[in-house]
Amino acid sequence: MARLAQTAGLTDVQSEILSTVRSFVDKEIIPHAQELEHADAYPADIVEGMKEMGLFGITIPEEYGGLGESLLTYALVVEEIARGWMSVSGVINTHFIVAHMISRHGTPEQKQKYLPKMAAGEVRGSFSMSEPDLGSDVAAIKTRARRDGNGGTPASGGVAGGGDYVIDGSKMWLTNGGSSNLIALLVRTDEGAEKAHQNLTTFLVEKPEGFGEVAPGLTIPGKIDKMGYKGVDTTEAVFDGFRIPATQVLGEAPGRGFAFMMDGIEVGRVNVAARACGIAIRAFELAVEYAQQRRTFGKPIAQHQAIAFKLAEMATKVEAAHLMMVNAARLKDTGERNDVAAGMAKLIASEYCAEVTQEAFRIHGGYGYSKEYEIERLMREAPFLLIGEGTSEIQKTIISRGLLREYQVKSRLPARR
Repeated sequence: MARLAQTAGLTDVQSEILSTVRSFVDKEIIPHAQELEHADAYPADIVEGMKEMGLFGITIPEEYGGLGESLLTYALVVEEIARGWMSVSGVINTHFIVAHMISRHGTPEQKQKYLPKMAAGEVRGSFSMSEPDLGSDVAAIKTRARRDGNGGTPASGGVAGGGDYVIDGSKMWLTNGGSSNLIALLVRTDEGAEKAHQNLTTFLVEKPEGFGEVAPGLTIPGKIDKMGYKGVDTTEAVFDGFRIPATQVLGEAPGRGFAFMMDGIEVGRVNVAARACGIAIRAFELAVEYAQQRRTFGKPIAQHQAIAFKLAEMATKVEAAHLMMVNAARLKDTGERNDVAAGMAKLIASEYCAEVTQEAFRIHGGYGYSKEYEIERLMREAPFLLIGEGTSEIQKTIISRGLLREYQVKSRLPARR
């Protein structure tokens, strides 16, 4: 059979893109990932290479300077990049989600303003929904934006009498929070709707890169120190009287922010599944290589049934996760609803990634505990994917609701006599 995680039915263009990215990963990411990760250093040179390849605009329509490729192409690119170092895929992940949201829901003016620069990597996006004590209950967001009828200021870009918004509150877990210059921000605007999620609005917040008070009323305190997922900056964002014009409401549609964000999260779940596949593939590669080199009792440990069976199970899990990820991406590309498929792909890929990585760690024995070996880094990165874009429990909630919607029983059981 062919190597694991091959995708049938790709176009020549898709195959060429993936070949180019894989070569880039092997030459520019894998050889430097360990040193950069241990130093928690931002991969600036790698990011520049991705900009030159056009990866920041891979799904942005050609009319705005992007490559106009599908979600499937993007997901397969992410899988390759995460195979090299998951943090690098994180640099483009939230950027991709913000670009997707603007492409799908932005006004013509917002698309023209941001998408060409996002395609070139000049404007880089981050995505802000979580809060310090929010968890998975998105409808309970506390950060608020209130209308200020006094109008705009030159600094905010508002028009006198146009009515800016003023934002107050704290947000948490912004990937690329310091290195981005555009935040898709979900806040409460109290539209008077009966349903809590219909009182939420998404803003497009422009800011300079960096940390500290980056704009009047907006502070990015600094990087959060994490167990893994190093290199990429994860931050808080504190809003204190931050003024923003009404024209920065995504789609100029107050109260639609939750729907817009969920659309972004849906493609984000495919992205997380792809990242999990990438890590699992790399963990398997490391394990199968080590198992053929390490010898015990006079033969390579790969020839011991206990290790051979582990490799068989790991490969099967990698293949299953990859196929579900590809299916979810293709469904989204056809325009069909894919919340269940994306939830399933994210659930199984993240869980299998953790299991495959741990088995690879065990195959390495004591060496796997050494920072000299790549598997030690993967052991710290894999758990993040069990949480990102919704925990496994949230995915199970989404999946079960979708199944009950499709398999709804039309009549009640007859009463017992």
